[in-house]
Amino acid sequence: MSSTHHPSESTAPKSSGGRSPLKIPGLRWWIIALLFGAAVLNYVDRQTLSALAPTIQQDLGMDDRDYANVVNIFLVAYTIAYLVSGRITDVMGTRKGMILFVAWWSVANMITAAAQGVRSMGFYRFALGLGEAGVWPAASKAVSEWFPARERALAIGFYTMGATIGATLAPYIVIPLATYPYAEKMQWVTQILTHGTGWRVAFIVTGAAGLVWLIPWLLLYRHPKENRFLSTKERELIEEKAPGEEAAESGTAWTWKQVFSYKGTWLLLFGRLLTDPVWYFYQFWFAKYLSSDRHLDQEQLKITWIVYAAAGVGSILGGWLSGRLVKGGGRPAKARMTVMLASAVIMPISPFIASVTGLDMTMTLAACAVIASLAWLINISSLVVDLVPKHSLGTVFSVVATGSTIGGIVMNMIVATMVTGPSTKPAGFLDKAVQTVFGGLLEQVQGHGYAQWFLIMAFLHPAAWLLLWLGRIHQPATREA
Repeated sequence: MSSTHHPSESTAPKSSGGRSPLKIPGLRWWIIALLFGAAVLNYVDRQTLSALAPTIQQDLGMDDRDYANVVNIFLVAYTIAYLVSGRITDVMGTRKGMILFVAWWSVANMITAAAQGVRSMGFYRFALGLGEAGVWPAASKAVSEWFPARERALAIGFYTMGATIGATLAPYIVIPLATYPYAEKMQWVTQILTHGTGWRVAFIVTGAAGLVWLIPWLLLYRHPKENRFLSTKERELIEEKAPGEEAAESGTAWTWKQVFSYKGTWLLLFGRLLTDPVWYFYQFWFAKYLSSDRHLDQEQLKITWIVYAAAGVGSILGGWLSGRLVKGGGRPAKARMTVMLASAVIMPISPFIASVTGLDMTMTLAACAVIASLAWLINISSLVVDLVPKHSLGTVFSVVATGSTIGGIVMNMIVATMVTGPSTKPAGFLDKAVQTVFGGLLEQVQGHGYAQWFLIMAFLHPAAWLLLWLGRIHQPATREA
């Protein structure tokens, strides 16, 4: 069964009365602006919990292991959603798929305000994960539809920067919302939400913003061949092909067997499994590291904006560099691997983040590591778009991205064991599963603090680059399925 979306028209339709409709110059970049906005909201909603973790943990009686389990429950849902959201996008099309995902996660974030304990918080975060994962395969499919090869990495960098901007803004949005004196100035809100009014309001407000985002998306987004706002000149640019792309686009949508028998799927999956935990650590644990080891209070944790701003720099820089290489005549996959090698060379600075004295040097080194990490992420994501035909891109992207969430789950359990030592509570199902596979490793790192994780992060990107290079992901032969 084919899951390809075939527009009914090969040219943009005309408005009634025979008049040409309004054309929007650079429409593809307006599409990216919308994807940027979705990514901002995605990460604001995701980071609301981590930004307010000390307050929420105290209010709901959650220790660090409870926090790790809630984060992992989110990632379990994220993994499940990744496996199917790409196929949903391929079947429904980018426009409808994005509507489904954004509406789902926005409502899930709003109802998180009803959490009363660890279990209910875990349930609502599970629901959030089911919706949030879908934005990334849908966005990658939009890039494949709207951009030529030489602009794809930059386009991915722009919308991924939205994630880093969202993470940067989250503390400045949610902390003021959580600390506002509702009992004094808005008693009716306190009466409705009772205890924990501030953080509950933060979830409601940030979730509602996603529903507002749906309005411009509904008005503007159509496939390029159906979009009445797209000029002929820009359509020709979008349809520009890099060497080998014509052959890659032939055939029908891949079956699940073809997806899983394609060597590139597994190489890219393991590449993300090894390296995405670094970015997850900075999202979910770095603020807690600064709180526990560097003794920053809730207000001072706003300094994490530096790390997230650095991630935005890495997103744009990584996309721009590989785009320059492609524009200069290089093959897209080889260009991505070149930038990823440069990123891998930088990552061994990670152990010094925990060992240097002074907060300024810690933040400087962390920013450098995050720039390299995001430049890597942009280019490994671009490899999927470069190598996989559009008709199956969402599906393959989703499968590859499950490596990301699996790596994140393992990282959470390892870091939680490092910083808390032996648990005094009965092991949950996630703890038991990870203990079965990684029990020996966890015993070795138990109670040793964050420093060991910073050491591990030094080697993840170099190992992943070597895996991809030995697997010859950058060679044209890997396109075959």
